[in-house]
Amino acid sequence: MPNLRVVEVKAFVPAKDFALSKLFYRDIGFTLASDGDGIAYFHHEAASFLLQDYFTEDLGKSFMMHMLVEDVDAWHKTIEDAGIAGKYGVKLGAIELQPWRMRDFVLFDPSGVLWRIAQNVN
Repeated sequence: MPNLRVVEVKAFVPAKDFALSKLFYRDIGFTLASDGDGIAYFHHEAASFLLQDYFTEDLGKSFMMHMLVEDVDAWHKTIEDAGIAGKYGVKLGAIELQPWRMRDFVLFDPSGVLWRIAQNVN
């Protein structure tokens, strides 16, 4: 039987202003692990993505990330307390209970990428 075990899948997240986006992701709690040739590797514990110095309006308007966390309230409070929305001119939504049995909130990055940060509920 061949070994088809997947080790990791990472999205290439577009950045309109690469330097600003790198600051934004660090400020919301991601660690910048490497940065070179227009690609910045970010992670927080086991979750990761690649920020790319590439952007088109169509891509930015349609790109979405979903991050499942253990404590959505803690994430929302941390982002809110850090003043991220005001500092970067982005939208931070309220936590909502979704019909798909998750509590989540939306956060847009400086390029317009939509993040849904969620916690499962029973």
